Amino acid sequence: MLKLFAILIPLASFANSAFAVDVTMKKELEKLDPSERMAQACDAEAMKRIGTEKTGFKPDKVIAYTFGDPAMNPDSMNAPGAVFRSKGDWYHLSYICVTGPQHIHVRDLSYQIGDKVPRDSWQQHYLYD
Repeated sequence: MLKLFAILIPLASFANSAFAVDVTMKKELEKLDPSERMAQACDAEAMKRIGTEKTGFKPDKVIAYTFGDPAMNPDSMNAPGAVFRSKGDWYHLSYICVTGPQHIHVRDLSYQIGDKVPRDSWQQHYLYD
């Protein structure tokens, strides 16, 4: 678990870069098992797109499994129970992500932003400031 957090922090810093995965992020993703690699690549891509597509949000964290486990397929995942944090608040998020066979490069991502998660339910879902 500690290894996962050590990898998540650097990944968050790359979320504002171009759509292409840079060399440093690629090396970090390659250290993960394939399903975790896909989840992290998709979370980073969702965070980046939400922040760049004039949504008004400035996401700094995406979690794919907060309100339900994502459905994992060989080269895609459906995360209907995801959340993202922006400006100190958490929001519901649903996304479908398709990656390449190495699960590093995101080929397609569609997402839908939901309602703000009430602060009084954060602890129950392990959300934090």
